[in-house]
Amino acid sequence: MTYTLTKLTSLKSIPEFRTYAQRLGIDLPIDDPLIRGELSPVLSPIQWRSKTIGNRIAIQPMEGWDGTHSGGTSDATIRRWGRFGESGAKLIWGGEAMAVRPDGRANPNQLLLLKENQAAIEHLRSTLIQSHQANYGRVDDLVIGFQLTHSGRFCRPNDKKRWEPRVAYRHPILDKKFSVDSDEMVWTDSQLDELVGDYAKAAIIAQQIGADFVDIKCCHGYLLHEFLGAKTRPGIYGGSFENRTRLLFSIIKAVQQAAPGLGIGVRVSAFDTVPFVPNQAIAQPGKQGQGMPTDFSSLVPYVWGFGIDESDPLQHDLTEVHLLIELLSKLGVNLINLSAGSPYYTPHILRPAAYPPSDGYQPHEDPLISVARQLNVAGQLKARFPDTLMVGSGYSYLQEFLPNIGQNQVRTGKIDFIGLGRMVLSYPKQLMDAIQLGKSERKLVCRTFSDCTTAPRNGLVSGCYPLDEYYKRTPEAARLKEIKAGL
Repeated sequence: MTYTLTKLTSLKSIPEFRTYAQRLGIDLPIDDPLIRGELSPVLSPIQWRSKTIGNRIAIQPMEGWDGTHSGGTSDATIRRWGRFGESGAKLIWGGEAMAVRPDGRANPNQLLLLKENQAAIEHLRSTLIQSHQANYGRVDDLVIGFQLTHSGRFCRPNDKKRWEPRVAYRHPILDKKFSVDSDEMVWTDSQLDELVGDYAKAAIIAQQIGADFVDIKCCHGYLLHEFLGAKTRPGIYGGSFENRTRLLFSIIKAVQQAAPGLGIGVRVSAFDTVPFVPNQAIAQPGKQGQGMPTDFSSLVPYVWGFGIDESDPLQHDLTEVHLLIELLSKLGVNLINLSAGSPYYTPHILRPAAYPPSDGYQPHEDPLISVARQLNVAGQLKARFPDTLMVGSGYSYLQEFLPNIGQNQVRTGKIDFIGLGRMVLSYPKQLMDAIQLGKSERKLVCRTFSDCTTAPRNGLVSGCYPLDEYYKRTPEAARLKEIKAGL
């Protein structure tokens, strides 16, 4: 059955949006009117540890593919971090995913949080702070964290087109897609013990630079997230829930010991699903097919994932997610960023979009359904753990309706922070403009064209090529047009 997309830009008012959401059968409440100025719930401060975070806007971590081959920064990286400061967000969640060792990079231009790059990354932080100070007059209520990562299955540290995966376990569907063809690519227990130390060393550097916290990245199919689903792995890092969380918890404890006083957050994919592929049987000329799950009929119970119902892997099961957050809280981790799935094999779950990236698929369901699914799971988790500060994700597709839906989410306690990701590339100040000026600049609002993903999937710098003049003028813009025409 084919699906025909109704573009969000065709909905001209909040009543029209409400009617359409009701027609879809989804729970996606929206406030009207938007509360402007200091009374806005989105601008209300909130306490974290000994600090006050000045509002409920968070910048999500993004990989720019624009660092140096040694893991340092470029002018484009510095510009992006300056725009993070301009956004008005008081919680900077990572800003950028930073690998803790060279072989853990998802691309050869990813930042490396090593001693030799310390000064360059410190300059990123100071650029953000200076930009925020210039735009908003105070930075004492600004909290900045660095995201620490190893890309695991998605490693491409030396060549943008060559996978060099290091995995938690062999996967019956994903191994072929990511060139996993040998058990030599599976981490040994002793190698993981060494990796724990790499995270601790990176955390020390983050603390020296002045980061308020580090995010131990545990989402999107990257290494630590994959370990949460390592039910088929033997030994102390696989099988039972206790074993599957051992690596994450060992890293947290090592960071706490190596960098006392440094805050710790965790970004986690709260649920996943079977990898999706384009359904070419119903593809239109010049387009990818609509998304469909890979055939899993011979793989039930489906034991390769986290937050998945093993008997029906197209549905989520939050039982282990509840236990994970509870145990994180006991370790002193009360800052959680919630996401879902993976951009590499289920982009519709975490990045609902009208236009797919080059390695994706056309929408098989209205992207608003995907948005509502993610926001409602986050609301359930927040209700269960009211004392844990939580950042929500998946808002970009909402476009002009984002401020009103974000306000509702914060005002009703469904989430603590509105996490802004790719939309910031085109329009860092969208939320602040809506709240302070009463309107957004329509020509800058992200329309989820997915060029920011298609570009890096094809070895180019990530940026908003359709809307940001900075990227429009680059040689990569012309190359991207050629690539998309070829697709």
